[in-house]
Amino acid sequence: SWDVPAVTIGTLIDNGARVPGVTAKMPLPMFNRHLLVAGATGTGKTRTLQLLAEGLSANGSSVLLCDVKGDLTGLAEPGVSSEKLLSRTAANGQDWAASQFPIELLSLGGADSQFPGVPVRAQISDFGPILLARALSLNTTQEQALQLIFAWADAQALELVDLPDLRAVISFLTSDEGKDELATIGGVSKATAGVILRALTALESQGGGQFFGAPGFDTADLMRMDSTGRGIISLLGVGDISSRPALVSAVIMFLLANLFSTLPEVGDVERPKLVFFFDEAHLLFADATKEFERQVVQTVRLIRSKGVGVVFVTQTPKDIPSDVLAQLGSRIQHGLRASTPDDFKKLKATVQTFPKTSLELDEVLTTLGTGEAVVTVLDPKGNPTPVTPVGIWAPASVMGPASADTVARINQSSVIMGRYRDAVNPDSAEEKLERRAAEAQAAREEALAQEEAAKEAERAQKEAEKEAERAAKEAEKAAAKEEAARQKEMEKLRRQVEKQQEKEEAARQRAAERRTRQVENVLGSVLRTAGREITRSIFGTRKR
Repeated sequence: SWDVPAVTIGTLIDNGARVPGVTAKMPLPMFNRHLLVAGATGTGKTRTLQLLAEGLSANGSSVLLCDVKGDLTGLAEPGVSSEKLLSRTAANGQDWAASQFPIELLSLGGADSQFPGVPVRAQISDFGPILLARALSLNTTQEQALQLIFAWADAQALELVDLPDLRAVISFLTSDEGKDELATIGGVSKATAGVILRALTALESQGGGQFFGAPGFDTADLMRMDSTGRGIISLLGVGDISSRPALVSAVIMFLLANLFSTLPEVGDVERPKLVFFFDEAHLLFADATKEFERQVVQTVRLIRSKGVGVVFVTQTPKDIPSDVLAQLGSRIQHGLRASTPDDFKKLKATVQTFPKTSLELDEVLTTLGTGEAVVTVLDPKGNPTPVTPVGIWAPASVMGPASADTVARINQSSVIMGRYRDAVNPDSAEEKLERRAAEAQAAREEALAQEEAAKEAERAQKEAEKEAERAAKEAEKAAAKEEAARQKEMEKLRRQVEKQQEKEEAARQRAAERRTRQVENVLGSVLRTAGREITRSIFGTRKR
């Protein structure tokens, strides 16, 4: 036995028989070295996850479980004793007692989804281009283009909160107004941008519009305890993961990456702060880019030092890339079915992932019953334990979905629901680009108005000049007319003066003529008189 806390997995099976009192346990510190739970459908993987979650919670470690079918909510209700259950627990030597555990329901679809719970949201800028490219199922070229778009948005201080923000940015870059900006970032063609826009539409149809937004979920809320010191088990309702594998896998990796970036280094710990169960893990890597796989490997390798363990759950170990599989120190392998050449190939590959053992694993794995598994874990010193078939212990809680009343009670009593229930729409890229467009339109209208005003002023100036010219001409005409009238009047006056002068001259002449005639008359009279007198004297007439 070990002197560290451990979670009991099951009872040793030797030659097909249970050996009560001999159990397989996983040391609590070794959950930070990660774990693989594998097995064909229907072999009991889900109940193994439930058992592990119960053990972790009881030891004060928080748990995040992906709940694909909604049948893990039974953790919130104490199990119900039955003859079948007690027979199983007795065979295992398990001192079974019903118990319930503190759970928090989380939802990718919000309170109105198929799995109601505290809405889990993330802002696009926080999510990042690599994970978003995964959620959008983009290829490597398109992923690189998306990285450039993110970089441009960051440089422009355009916060990407939700899908409309990203759509607004891409639409702007491919518009006439943004084509110059698109040319500056390089590597993003209009065709590639169009593919990304169509992928955004597809993602919205998968419920992505409800996940991306604000307020963003704080992963610190995954690491809580109840009043008795038990770790909170958070159930993330993801629904039919096969219908949107890229989105769900990207969301899970985002939460894991966020934990990695926010938690302090703690090294090896007595118990993990959080154990992260990733169901249907093979979907995480389906059609993934090399960069995405590299990021997963790096995160899984380094997050152990943050006090976080990861449990990958899938059908066969070969579903997991070898670089990731190498990081998983412990294995719980449920039964495998082998009826086709491809099945036998997977079986052989699975056997090769285990430490050396005297067991005929290819035979053991195909003969395991439901609720049985082959187990090897790391001991407290980090060494693998012998590969051992075990009968998995029964969970203490309900093995199935909780009642609707219980689900409603959990949501109503949630201490974090109030922080996340209502989505908010902060001032972000869409609004800023709308304002920019409005400002640009206003500037264009102002420029047009100024241009029109300038043209109008020019027209008015020309009209004023014409009017001034016309007025000047009119004034000139008036002056000329006035001058002509004055000249005419002066001419008239001159003529009047001349006439007057002529009259006066005529009068003077007549007066002069009268005087002349008078003088002449007088002279004539004198002369006639004198003449007569002279004549009479000459002729001897009488003198007067």
